[in-house]
Amino acid sequence: MTTVANRTRPRDWPIIAGLFVLALVPSLAGGVRVAQLTGGVERTAANARFVDMPAPVLVHIVGAVLYGFLGALQFAPHFRRRHRRWHRVTGRVLVLCGLAVALSGLWMTTFYDLPRGDNAATNAARYVVGTGMLASIVLGFVAIRRRDFHAHKAWMIRAYALAMGAGTQVFTSLPLIPLDPDGPDYPAWRSVALISAWVLNLAVAEIVIRRSARPRPRTEA
Repeated sequence: MTTVANRTRPRDWPIIAGLFVLALVPSLAGGVRVAQLTGGVERTAANARFVDMPAPVLVHIVGAVLYGFLGALQFAPHFRRRHRRWHRVTGRVLVLCGLAVALSGLWMTTFYDLPRGDNAATNAARYVVGTGMLASIVLGFVAIRRRDFHAHKAWMIRAYALAMGAGTQVFTSLPLIPLDPDGPDYPAWRSVALISAWVLNLAVAEIVIRRSARPRPRTEA
């Protein structure tokens, strides 16, 4: 007779695969950036802020890659139940990675020159997202310390959703490809594309949180 665990196992793979895809494109872009900065890239107007101060962006990229791929496994129910110790140990690593991502992102938003194509609204959104991610990780950590597993899971889902905004932005920015990056309307449309990705991720996160909070009917083995 099929057990509940066996029926649950296949559901892990769509979750893991989907989150891996979300993390893949920005991770590849980050890998290219790391290779450029460590290999002696030529300084240009587009990359001057990274070349002049590479440490924050390197911390951000390495932290985001680890956070994206390792974090995906944290949200796979069957994998998490079968590897509880792995979940706990990796969770501590992910807290540090998440804090590194949020703090380095806030640092870059504050001290780097505004990139071409961005505007004040985009920068303001980065402050909100970075602060929200930071707060979510701290609240999630506090929740697990007091054994509030549901609150811990909810806050960590929100933190991950904000961190994975870069992956969703790849898709929300596709309509901008035909636009002229130097055109007067480009920063406004880019701002809409980036902010809508964060909003979409948070909306999906809240749906997942609400569904996971529903009591599950008992299923006999």
